[in-house]
Amino acid sequence: MVANDEGSFYEITPKGEILSRHKLGDFDLEGVVCEPKKLIFAVENGALLEVNRASLQSKYLKLKGEGFTLSKKAGIEGITKIGKLYYLSIQSKQKENAKILIVKKGENYALVTKVIKHGIIDAAGMQFYDDKLYIVSDKKDKLYTYSLKKNEIKHKLKLPKFAQEGVTFDKEGNIYFADDNGAVLKYTMKELKVK
Repeated sequence: MVANDEGSFYEITPKGEILSRHKLGDFDLEGVVCEPKKLIFAVENGALLEVNRASLQSKYLKLKGEGFTLSKKAGIEGITKIGKLYYLSIQSKQKENAKILIVKKGENYALVTKVIKHGIIDAAGMQFYDDKLYIVSDKKDKLYTYSLKKNEIKHKLKLPKFAQEGVTFDKEGNIYFADDNGAVLKYTMKELKVK
């Protein structure tokens, strides 16, 4: 599943074949969490977009809470889910604004309950996988493993140069990166030496 800045999302196979395309509206979609009955998209200007998988009806949930600010230069860029909470990365060129928002989603709200400053500039995508939080930085061409328990970067991995926009994994030991130029790049975790 991939989303774009024009409000569309695509379901594609691991080989890159497009299975379906859906236009949701005028939204800058920046990542998705796939759940059995719904999709939860991160919207760059500070919202979650909940979409019913069967009907494609959507609900826009603007983020509320204290301790965070968003702007055109520091908007939402990534989303992942850990337990019942959603984690949203803010993409910023300055370390002091590089943060993760922890969000509790209800039927009609999205409440920021905690803000984590991680200092990773240009955090363009994020995924929780195998009990680790992975954050990809486009500007640095790096993949970071971040410890939520210790609030620190555990590993940095230099990536090939491309326009990183998102990251995810499969159960066969592959890692996928969304490229801002409209491609999905597939690597094995072994060839990139991902820990």
